[in-house]
Amino acid sequence: MVMIESVIKSNPLGKWYIELFDTSKDETPESRVICLDVFEYAQKVEEMGKDYEEVEVAWSSDENVTPEQINEVRMQMNAYEAEQESIRANEA
Repeated sequence: MVMIESVIKSNPLGKWYIELFDTSKDETPESRVICLDVFEYAQKVEEMGKDYEEVEVAWSSDENVTPEQINEVRMQMNAYEAEQESIRANEA
């Protein structure tokens, strides 16, 4: 199993982004992956986890991230997951 750290961050303009890190690898600036939306996030988590049987995601946020930004990420993740469930249901 691998743990992928997902950290919600905020840029100087107040826009959130998610930084990913595979904890099974050495930590370098190059090993961190930046995602600007939940679609890119889902794609990168899938790519990072393809070599593992199980993937666990640990969420956190930087101190300068507002509750509104966290809520926006949460709402977008919920919408993305609902869309994926709908796609899977239609394929079955």
